[in-house]
Amino acid sequence: MGHLPVRLSWIYFSIVFVMFLWGFNVVAIKVIVEQFPTVTITSLRIFIAALVVWLILWVKRDVRLPSLKEFGLILLATFTGVVGHHYFLSVGLTETTASNSGLILGTVPLTTSILAAIMLKEKLSLLRLSGLVIGLIGVAIIVLNGADGLLSINGGDIFIALAVLTQALSFIFIKQTSESMKASLITGYMLLIGSVFLFIISLVMEPGALPLLKDGTPVAWWAFLASGILATGVGHFLYNNAIPHIGPGRVSIFNNMTPFFALIGSSVFLNEHIELTQVLAFVLIVVSVFLGSGLVDRFILKRKYQRVSEQ
Repeated sequence: MGHLPVRLSWIYFSIVFVMFLWGFNVVAIKVIVEQFPTVTITSLRIFIAALVVWLILWVKRDVRLPSLKEFGLILLATFTGVVGHHYFLSVGLTETTASNSGLILGTVPLTTSILAAIMLKEKLSLLRLSGLVIGLIGVAIIVLNGADGLLSINGGDIFIALAVLTQALSFIFIKQTSESMKASLITGYMLLIGSVFLFIISLVMEPGALPLLKDGTPVAWWAFLASGILATGVGHFLYNNAIPHIGPGRVSIFNNMTPFFALIGSSVFLNEHIELTQVLAFVLIVVSVFLGSGLVDRFILKRKYQRVSEQ
């Protein structure tokens, strides 16, 4: 009594684990893009992730062809969540600061919740709205710590904003498609189709990039494999699988934890110092997860039912 169902508890645990993977993935991607052509290596990284997901699907025997309607929604999710998001993110990160990028990416939960409320009629309680605001404050403290406090709007900032919008939109399309198809299978199709389109884009944007891949160091290739297999493959598999269970808005609030894990990864692998203000920011982010994910709403509602039943 008083505990979340085992299935739901596992879903929440898996999302936190994904945030850990995605946070450390920031360090891996930093190593990767410094040695390889950005869009080309991104397409290959996502293709590796697609192979991982399809291997899991094959083992679980969860493979089937989508219907025409499902395929249309999968394409929408692919062009927003894979092609659009990763393209805008990779290009944007080459043109703007890490502080600006982190703050803008921290608006993914807010953007997703707003879109879910508009497109899916998902209700936002006052507590969930408060959680979103608190989470944004926590993310801002992390990414702006040590910066000069001035946010300049440039082309890179616009690309990162587009990356946020496309990712949030993809969560909505995944939710709609998951009504008739397993999210894991949707993820497999998205990654496979998306990697192909990104590779085509790379041929246009980065002609002659493939021969340059041979110059990568062993560390860069290990980072590439870890990023593709764990963060992108397993990470997207678990993340998208959680969306039909607790909704895109609640799932996306956990994205606020990614900057903290990225901070830990930077400290461990890049020897960056963690300050007290960053610890404070993490506390705010944890509070935002409990409020924004609806856990507090569920607890309050359950308490009300218990009081009514006891009367």
